[in-house]
Parts: sequence; C-alpha cells; structure tokens
Amino acid sequence: MQQRVEMLKEEVRTMFSMSSTAYDGRRVQEEMNLVDDLQRLGLAYHFEKEISEALARIHGSQMMVVSDDLHTTALRFRLLRRQGYDIPSDEFNKFMDVHGHFRGSLSSDIHGLLSLYEASYLGTQEDGILEEAMSFCRRELEHMLDRLQPPLAAEVLRALNMPLVRRIKRLEAREYLSFYEATEGRNDVILELAKLDFNRVQSLHQEEIKNLTRWWKELGLIKKLSFARDRLVEGYFWILGVCCEPHLAHVRMMMTKVACLVSILDDIYDSYGTLEELQLLTDVMQRWDIGELEVPEYMKAYFVALSNTLKEFEDKLLEEQKSYCVQYLKEEFKAIAKAYLKEAEWCNEGHTPTFQDHLHVSLVSSGTSLLTCGFFLCMRDIATPDTFDWLASNPKIVEASAMITRLIGDIASHEFEENRQHVASTVRCYMKDFNDPEEMACQKLRGIADTAWKVMNEEWIQPTQIPMQLLAIPFELARVIEIYYKSSSDGYTHSSSTTKDLISLLLVQRISL
Repeated sequence: MQQRVEMLKEEVRTMFSMSSTAYDGRRVQEEMNLVDDLQRLGLAYHFEKEISEALARIHGSQMMVVSDDLHTTALRFRLLRRQGYDIPSDEFNKFMDVHGHFRGSLSSDIHGLLSLYEASYLGTQEDGILEEAMSFCRRELEHMLDRLQPPLAAEVLRALNMPLVRRIKRLEAREYLSFYEATEGRNDVILELAKLDFNRVQSLHQEEIKNLTRWWKELGLIKKLSFARDRLVEGYFWILGVCCEPHLAHVRMMMTKVACLVSILDDIYDSYGTLEELQLLTDVMQRWDIGELEVPEYMKAYFVALSNTLKEFEDKLLEEQKSYCVQYLKEEFKAIAKAYLKEAEWCNEGHTPTFQDHLHVSLVSSGTSLLTCGFFLCMRDIATPDTFDWLASNPKIVEASAMITRLIGDIASHEFEENRQHVASTVRCYMKDFNDPEEMACQKLRGIADTAWKVMNEEWIQPTQIPMQLLAIPFELARVIEIYYKSSSDGYTHSSSTTKDLISLLLVQRISL
C-alpha cells in the first residue's frame, strides 16, 4: 500500500505547473481545483511545497481577479484567505447591482452560489459584503435544494449544515471522498490516492488508540475515581480533529493524555469534590509539590497521575533541551484549577455572576489556552520561548477560540446542566443581565460566537511572527467544538449517538478500494 501511495504521489506532483509558462486562465482554474481537491481529501500534507507554490502563482495571476465567473472568484478568494493572504472582499462588488445587493441573475448559478457561500465564512468584521453574501447564498441554496440531484444535493445540504471552514479536516476528507467519487470529471489518480491514504492513516490511528488504551488502563484513574467520565476515545477524537497527519503521531499521543487528565480534573471540581476539598486541591496544584499532598485519597491519586505524566513529558524533552516547555503547561493547569474553583464557589453559593464576570473565568475554564499550550509543547521544533510568551499574553485568536468553545458548549448543554447542581451557564447569565428569554439569549450568544470566528479570520491574515502551524491550533480547536456540539447537546459527555457514529466513520469503517 505504501509503495502504491508513493507512486500515485509522484503522478499528482506532475499535475502542478512547474513554471509560469503558458499560465493562462484555464491553467489557473485547473490548479485551483487541484489544490481544493487535495485539501478537502486530506492529502495536502503530502504536497505542502507544491500547494504553497501553486497558491503563490494563483495570487500573482491577474487573470482570475478580472474574471466575471462567480465560482472562480469565490474559490480563489477562499483558497488564498485560508493560506493567509489578505485578499480584499471588494472583489465581489462586480457581482452586485446598483442597489448594493447581489444580482438576481446569480440565482441560477448553483456552483457559484455554493462557492460564494463557503467563501463568506472567511470574512472579518470589516467584510460587510460577505455578510450580505452569506444571507443571499443561504436563501437561494435553501430555495433550490429540493430541485437538486445527487451528489450535488447532498453537498449543498452539508454546506448549509456546516460550512467547510468550520469542519475538521479528517471528517471532511472522509465525507468529501464519497462526493468526489460520484462526481463527473473526477481524477482517478487522486481518488485512488485518497482511498489508500485514508485507510493507511486510519491503521496508524487505530494503533495509537490501542497504545493509549493500554496507558489508560495502567493509569487506573477511572477505577479510583468512578464518578469521572471514561472518555479516552472521545478525547482522542478531540485531538484527532486538531491534527490527523501521520507525522504528528507523537502529538496525538501526548495531547490525548492531556485532554483526558483535564477532563477528569473538570469532573472533580464540577461534580464530586466538596468546596473545602477543592480548595485543598487548588492549593496543592499551585505549589506543585508531590511531597505535600494533604488532600483526600482520590485527589492524591489524580495529582500523582498528572504529575507523573508531565514528568514523562519532561523526560522526553530533556535530550532536546526543551524540558522547560513543560513548565508553561503546569502554569496552565494551575490557572484552570483556579477557574474551576471559582465556578465551584459560585455554584455552592447559588450565585449567578454577570455575563462579563462569568466570561472572565469561564474562558479560562474552557481549556482552550491549556490545550493550545499543550500542542505548542508537542510541536517544540517550531515553538520557542517567545511563542509561549505570546500565548501567555492572551492573544485575540486564542481568546476568540475560547469564546467559541464556551458559548457553543453552553448553548448546547445548559439545559442538561441546569437539571443538576451546576454553576450558572453563560446563557443564564446573559438572560439575567439583559432580561432576554432563553431562545433570544441563545441566538445572541451564537451571534457573539460568529463574531469570534471573524476575529480569528482577521488574526489569521495579519502579519505575525508566529508560525502558521501554531496559529492554526486555536482554529482547529474551535472546529472540534462546532462538531461536538452540533446536535444541540454535549457530544463529549453524551457520546453514544452522533459522536459514536463519527468516531466509527473515522476509526472503524474502512474505505472500499
């Protein structure tokens, strides 16, 4: 299988332009389609250099800028913005009428509408035209949905349910493969490569799950802390949503351990420990002294497991003289423990804080900064002390990702949480502050989350010294949240239906060759 993959990869490389000679409009379009297919099929990691060079050529070509084809213009915009190019949205002005609305004649251009709809989700707060595009395209696509034939109908429905920019890469690769195979004009070399590569990488993921299961059982925390959620595979799926490429296996192994330990810590504070016990645990974590553990036995078991796991990380990094990175992760654990304690105090007092006071604490307890720090630690080849200092400064892109995590999670799970003793959600706090009914509050919070996506889009195209591989992590974490909470419930805690199906799709079901 590996040999065949290598042969097919070489064939794909010949599809890229080797020079700018005869780089006409037709060739630009072909290259854009090639890049789009490779990215959506999960094959881009094989061709990073070729894709980067192709997008530079596409960016430099003026042929597509003056194109009056909606699909071409929108695809170019989406590909280049996702690559970090600051492409102006006013390129879409040529598709608007004298009243500032998109021309009605576009309603029959299904491919153009679909491309523009996907591109509209890459807008910033300054891109008012993309807001108009999103509303226009959604309305037109919904109107014509019943008249479309498969596989296009399924692809449009998928876009309306979840735009491309908010889907996790591995799941998109699996689902787009089915669409691509049924599409006329598909490239059979790319199709075969996508199938072989998916199965090959799935085998690696299965091996990782097997090794992590052994670690999880040997750790034995779930037996000692029977109240905690047993969510190893769900935790792995979370991390897989952020990084799925084969060469990042060590990242998935380390970060799944971090995710599971954070989950258990959340359960200790959220559903089991008394306030007095939680204060003791918080103090222990601030000191981080394994020799002074004046806490209940179940807390001692947890802290020893956490401390030993981070020591394992330090030992792995020692030879590279990067063990200092672990200290940053310890500080994140200390910070999240304080946030969890504050929420426990609010819950114990029956206190509903203001919306802003809640966010001040719950953006930390969302775990976004902690998980981002963990990924930085695992990617120590490109992460430097300056990178960790940048993360500690609470940059906009990380705060926006945390905002999405907190709000989308609360919108989906607040009703379940309110049926048990739990800290007031952001939904409840917003309702209290602004005297809004529940449905209206949820709608407005969804709007705040959408604004946070625009903030991330804006930060993505701003000049920065932070490597794009690291800058992408808050994006990927937000995408996982959109998937986990899509069905209006906590897909991590209640994983027996939709989440189980998604896990099966990625980790169990093979692609027929």
